[in-house]
Amino acid sequence: MIDFFRRLALIPQGITIVVAGFLPIFAIVSMFPAIPAIIDHFAGDPDARWKVPMMVSAPGLTIALIAPFAGFFIDRFGRRPLLIGATLLYGIVGTAPFFLDSLNALIACRLLLGVAEAAILTIVNTLIADYWDDRGRKDWLFLQGICGPFFASGVILMAGAASSVRWNGIFLVYAVAFPIFFAMIAWLFEPRRADGATITEIAQKNERTPRTSFPTASVALIGGVTLIASALYYVFIISGSLAWREVGIMDPARIGQLTAIPSLFVMLGALIFRLMGNRPQTVQLATFFGLLGVGLAGIGLAPDWRWLVAALIVQQTGAGMAVPTIISWAQSKLPFEHRGRGMGVWTACFFFGQFSSPWLVHQAENIVGTMQGAFLAAGLVGIIAAIVIGFARSPRAAPSIAPAE
Repeated sequence: MIDFFRRLALIPQGITIVVAGFLPIFAIVSMFPAIPAIIDHFAGDPDARWKVPMMVSAPGLTIALIAPFAGFFIDRFGRRPLLIGATLLYGIVGTAPFFLDSLNALIACRLLLGVAEAAILTIVNTLIADYWDDRGRKDWLFLQGICGPFFASGVILMAGAASSVRWNGIFLVYAVAFPIFFAMIAWLFEPRRADGATITEIAQKNERTPRTSFPTASVALIGGVTLIASALYYVFIISGSLAWREVGIMDPARIGQLTAIPSLFVMLGALIFRLMGNRPQTVQLATFFGLLGVGLAGIGLAPDWRWLVAALIVQQTGAGMAVPTIISWAQSKLPFEHRGRGMGVWTACFFFGQFSSPWLVHQAENIVGTMQGAFLAAGLVGIIAAIVIGFARSPRAAPSIAPAE
């Protein structure tokens, strides 16, 4: 472990990127403790019970729609200036609802927040590929996976405390973007292409013909795999409480207690991702899909809460591998000139998967008759995906570049 930390390169940049990469997740996680207080405040609005949850999820839809365009702009005008601007926008529109008292205005701010998040998530994932070689990418993605659960717990604690003080106190928590904004100004730099040119310099020279053709087939593959992975990834996150009910656990507090220990296995999944760093990417993808699929199928077959907990441990381990595995795989298939657009497609597909997951689960439940049956169907999709990928040829990585200031 000491050797691991010694070989980390560009540490200030890495810390800044890891923390910034959590901002889009922060926007969703932070809101759930505040939903009842916000609904109560707008009790006079007959539509508040559906408008408030829509306000919470609004950034996800915007991200899915905007991310491909964000990718185009960062490949055309550079990574650093757009990331700094998007982070500043995040801080402004994120905290603005604290000063507003209109539900429609809050929804508008959340939609604008999604624009900022689309740019942040796309650029952060692009910079991870730009700044580091393959081993460095895996190291920082591993750290991102390990830190995520701790960030989420801290955010939930802050959100609960802020919401207890004032109905819209939660929105002040978004001010965390401002110190990140200043850290970006201090430490981030524009990466360079293999010939030493930055995106900004290329634009200033009006160099409009890319050095390589756009990898349409690779991007289509990235989008398809990411969409399936994301839809499976969110099955338990969104619909898990309904599966608990079918094994007789009705109390939300009890559900939280039984889920707490299995959720720690997310970190084990991140560790497995790092330990498999030298294995072919098809093996990494197949392992992630296999664990997720077996875990979801096990939840679907569980006769009681004990078996469900055991299956959830497997599912959470797969979930811990999910995001770093598919990001690392996608990054390796994209050349520098097109990396922004490629990761924009990745971001859009990931959030379309989030958006479509509950609808797909609902359709499966209608067909098979139970929520556990829907989980079993989702698990079989994951297992089939693992088998198909396991027989596929290992993808060839795109050439990496050495970062230069």
